[in-house]
Order: sequence, then structure tokens, then C-alpha cells
Amino acid sequence: MIPLKDNVPTRTFPLVTVAIIVANAIVWIWEITGTSVNTDVARYGYYPCAVQGPCVGFATHHKSLAEMTVTSMFMHASWLHIIGNMLFLWIFGNNVEDAMGKVRFLVFYLLSGIAASALQTFVTLHFAGPGGASVPNIGASGAIAGVLGAYFVLLPRASVTTVITLGFFFIIREIPAILFLAVWILFQLVEGGFGLTYPQAGGGVAFFAHVGGFAFGLLAVKLFSKRRPLSPVY
Repeated sequence: MIPLKDNVPTRTFPLVTVAIIVANAIVWIWEITGTSVNTDVARYGYYPCAVQGPCVGFATHHKSLAEMTVTSMFMHASWLHIIGNMLFLWIFGNNVEDAMGKVRFLVFYLLSGIAASALQTFVTLHFAGPGGASVPNIGASGAIAGVLGAYFVLLPRASVTTVITLGFFFIIREIPAILFLAVWILFQLVEGGFGLTYPQAGGGVAFFAHVGGFAFGLLAVKLFSKRRPLSPVY
């Protein structure tokens, strides 16, 4: 399922959401115009083994834990990776920012990314061994998952215009946001659990980072929100 837009207006321009999108775009341009993307990922990605070693391979030259936690949140591996992440952030982030305010939203976004890395690190260290823990994690999806968790709580009655793919065919439907997000997080849980047994099947996606970010969003949204978002327009 690919979201296209929701039906919830905002009071003000989502400055922080746009700024985060721009920052990710700038970093991606830097990735593809300098050294190879793989080199940049190896240098600035997040390595779970930095929390509890040993690290092997490129991971032995990792940055400090605090530095790579932040840098990894603004890096991506492909055009599809960054476009998908930024689409989700644009659709769901503006309304969460509207409810929290700009500064609170920025703090919430960064903490969501940290929570996402924390859960993925815990799972990786307990199930993947030194080799798996020495694979760099990158992407904004953990932080964005926190935004989705917040949206789930704040706007359960909203609707999302969605492209639903059926093999070579697709349909566009407006579906409840709560259903869209419930299916999304269920997919992360199923794929994450499957990846514990068959890690190669996950394609390198850190599903438990998505789960950790989403859970943080669900639990922390009330602490950061200072007003209700606007009501959906039907």
C-alpha cells in the first residue's frame, strides 16, 4: 500500500517536517555525488555492535555511538528508500507537527529515531551474532515510524488516499488511517519475526526499528502534544 494524501488540514506550514525532508535530500545528494553510497554507509551507518561487541569487518572503524545514531537517521541506500520514507513523512508528519509545535516535534522525531535504534540493537545483539551486529543500519524510517504511531493516536478517524497494488494492477481507494497504520505495523511485526529465523529474507530492512519507533510514538505522543490536530475534512 502506498499513501498519496490524507484528509486532515494543518493550521500552519509544517516547517520542521519540510526541513527534515530537505536535510535528508541534501544528505542523499551528498551520498550519490561523492564516494560510493556503500562507502558512506560503512562510514556513517549505525552499528549495533558498538553497544556490545565484538565488531567485525568495517564495523571495527565505527564512529562514536552518539554520532552514528544521528548520522544514520539521515542516510538512505537507494532512491526508492528515500522517496518512500519522505512520502510517509510528508503525509503524516505535518499533522503531528501541528499538534506538537515545531520544537517539540523535532525533539519527538529525534527521540523516535533513538528508540527505533535501541530496539533494533537489542534484537540484533540477541539474535544475529557478531556478524549481524556489524552490519550498518541507516534510514529515517525508525523516526518516521514514531510519527506514524503518534498519528495513529491523534487521528484515528482520518482517511488516507492509498494506492493498493494487486500484482500488475492497482486501485486507488480512501481508507481509514487507523486501518492503514494497523496493516503497516502488523507487516513490520510479521516480517520482523520471520527475519529472526530467516534473516536473509528481510533484504536488510531493520523491521524492529520500525516497531520500536512506532511503539515510542504510541506511548509518548501525549507527552509531546499540546493541542488536538484539526478534524478531518470529508
